[in-house]
Amino acid sequence: QVQLVESGGGLVQAGESLSLSCAATGRAMDYATMAWFRQASGTEREFVAGITWRLGFRNYADSVKGRFTISSDNAKNTVSLQMNNLKPEDTGVYYCAARVGTISLRPYDYAYWGQGTQVTVSS
Repeated sequence: QVQLVESGGGLVQAGESLSLSCAATGRAMDYATMAWFRQASGTEREFVAGITWRLGFRNYADSVKGRFTISSDNAKNTVSLQMNNLKPEDTGVYYCAARVGTISLRPYDYAYWGQGTQVTVSS
């Protein structure tokens, strides 16, 4: 069983930065790929960024390219999301997710999810 625990959300102003972290426990083979999704109120959950543990392949949503950076610390089994130049439209609950296969943009491809952490960006 894989458990994911997020931390680092909060309230910031537009243009500021925030870092999220996700700690993973369980069988490493069950979370070959880690990703961040977000969900704003009344909207569907959307892909933000993903990374593969072994080779470090990364993928980003177009809306966050150049502003967000996903990284992994294999020794600590953590994945981080550094968010710079935040915008009000980045507001939402951010979820960490894991799956066995490669990076997917579809939430239902991920078997494991964290509890989510709120990110609010004021204008």
